[in-house]
Amino acid sequence: MAEWIGARNAGRWANLKEFIDSRYPGVFNVEWLFGGKKHGWSLRFKKSKSFCTFVPERARFRVLLVFGGAEQEKVEAILPSLGSHVREDYQGSTTYHDGRWLLTTVDSVKALNDVKRLLELKRRPK
Repeated sequence: MAEWIGARNAGRWANLKEFIDSRYPGVFNVEWLFGGKKHGWSLRFKKSKSFCTFVPERARFRVLLVFGGAEQEKVEAILPSLGSHVREDYQGSTTYHDGRWLLTTVDSVKALNDVKRLLELKRRPK
């Protein structure tokens, strides 16, 4: 997979997975999902509802986060402190009946750290 998403992206993938494993030990079921030819594979972290989903793509790595109503308020409170890339992705994301779906590319250390902050808003670490 590192070859598919690229070495730098594979490093960010491993860093984010380690962040989840260390801050939320034993909390989530981790499962690979196949979305068909169009969407390919993804790695989902889920308890009763989805925490986040890693989406490997050719030469990039993206993360899907779904924020419910209360979570959206928390995100919007810190939005100005997020990097422009993640902030623009959030502002351009769609809100559905189950929440606001943010799909963002993790292509820098800043984006990686922003995603970590968003994950901590979704669920307080142990």
